[in-house]
Amino acid sequence: MLKIQRFVCNMLQENCYVVSDETQECVIVDCGAYYPEEKTAILEYINSNHLTPKHLIATHGHLDHNFGNKFVFDHFGLQVELHRDDQEFISCYEEQAEKFFQLTAVDPLPPVGRLLSGNDVISFGSHQFTILETPGHSQGGVFYYCEEEKVCFSGDSLFQGSIGRTDLSGGSMFMLIQSLRTISQLPDETVVLPGHGPKTTIGMEVATNPFIDR
Repeated sequence: MLKIQRFVCNMLQENCYVVSDETQECVIVDCGAYYPEEKTAILEYINSNHLTPKHLIATHGHLDHNFGNKFVFDHFGLQVELHRDDQEFISCYEEQAEKFFQLTAVDPLPPVGRLLSGNDVISFGSHQFTILETPGHSQGGVFYYCEEEKVCFSGDSLFQGSIGRTDLSGGSMFMLIQSLRTISQLPDETVVLPGHGPKTTIGMEVATNPFIDR
């Protein structure tokens, strides 16, 4: 059974998740840790629970979901894995920092590790995540879906009652609506853990989210 710990990070209140199972292996999803106390909290959680991080994965290339990549690399030697269509975007992290956060200096991001495509698999412990492509918020947006546990990590593609913005570089409202139409076919009981805000379920979003039409 998965154990999922959420850490709310940086100035945009981004959700970083540490996901582990009974083997003590774990995956770090969207490490947006920016402030020292956020990095310390994540590190202390991993160490106190004797976890071994096996992957650092990002739902997309926006900087608020990747501020902590160097921190993870320095402590665990992991390079971020993300969809290949966001590789160019994440490489422009200094431009993102200045344009969206008015930051003139940020920790340099280590090179991207594995480039992902739809239906690729992230394996750790006794579990695996399947990559479901959800372009629209960014070109390389994805869901990480664990079919066994019926849980997914939606990044900024889907929030409780809303969706991510589509007016940034690489965004497309048409593509995002099409992506979510596909995602709506997941089982209703699937728990959705978004990049910002509280968790929800596929069934709740199909019933109440004005942007989803099954």
